Amino acid sequence: MKHLTSRDNALFKHLKALTTSTHQLRKAGQALLDGVHLAQAYLDAQGTPLQCVVSERHFDHAEVVPLLRRVPDDRVVVLADALFAQIATVANGIDLMLVIDTPQGKLPARVDTDCIILDGVQDAGNVGSILRSAAAAGIPHAFLATGCALAWSAKTLRAAMGANFHLNIVEHCTPELLLPRLAVPLLATSSHADAELYDVDLRGPVAWVVGNEGAGVGPAWMAAVTRKVGIPQPGGLESLNVGAATAVCLFEAVRQRRG
Repeated sequence: MKHLTSRDNALFKHLKALTTSTHQLRKAGQALLDGVHLAQAYLDAQGTPLQCVVSERHFDHAEVVPLLRRVPDDRVVVLADALFAQIATVANGIDLMLVIDTPQGKLPARVDTDCIILDGVQDAGNVGSILRSAAAAGIPHAFLATGCALAWSAKTLRAAMGANFHLNIVEHCTPELLLPRLAVPLLATSSHADAELYDVDLRGPVAWVVGNEGAGVGPAWMAAVTRKVGIPQPGGLESLNVGAATAVCLFEAVRQRRG
């Protein structure tokens, strides 16, 4: 095991850069999983991380010890408490962090199953919430268009609660790249809908495209939509949060397919 106590150490500088810049995450092709829950989810789904970083004070923590046993000793880094405090992304959490290579999703030649397409969803919390709902609903693919928040940022990962490891996530998708591959109807929610969600047959595979928090689905994607659906809102509010609206749509399909 490595024991780091100096802020001048090259590894610590690298860790700090990853926690403060999504640009550095993209450049390095790495992600940080902060906390016991995300570490557990990754170890269960993916295997061995590049590194496991733990603070001195939590090295013997009851929830940390079983996880450390699953990581080779030469990949464990013990940080002085003051150093870990500078890279922690969770307040008052357990000081455990995994460094991983960012999983690279694969764009299928033909998409004939359920999928979710995110078009310019900029808030990382919303992206994480949508990924979490998609994984819970059994959606296999999540395609993120350019302009979306990074699927592997700390905030997205926290909101997704491990869902990233159960989805094929492909970032930087364009309509030109993805639409010719879609072999399922493309649906979107809209205030100018053809039908209400609960009246639409969702028993077969569909692709859902969800748009930017303010502008909604962009023209290029909307032009390809097979059907626009509306979510009934008897309370009279103007609209739902994009994460909530997506969850409603995905689980209406789950409801229809039961039995």
